[in-house]
Amino acid sequence: MTPSSPTEHGGSVKSYLIGLVLCLLLTGLSFYLAMTATGASGPGLLLAIVGLALVQIIIQLVYFLHMFERGQEWTIFSMLFTLLILFIVVGGSLWIMRDLNANMMSF
Repeated sequence: MTPSSPTEHGGSVKSYLIGLVLCLLLTGLSFYLAMTATGASGPGLLLAIVGLALVQIIIQLVYFLHMFERGQEWTIFSMLFTLLILFIVVGGSLWIMRDLNANMMSF
């Protein structure tokens, strides 16, 4: 058996460390915003934290899951299929619960 090279699995130590540092910075910034609430409160603070969370999701998809590498198009399609199934399940559940609530008899 030959040892595997980093290119076979899509990541190097450098790319993992860059992803780790970026995620730690974004997590620390979110924590700082939540604890101090300087300059933003209410909807602005929520929007900032959600924005930082979305950026962190993209960083994790790129640096840890290697979603956008050449030759790995199947991972993008599997992610899109997962999101479609999630949307159908959550949307259908909310739709059913709304209709059940509307059909309940009140005493």
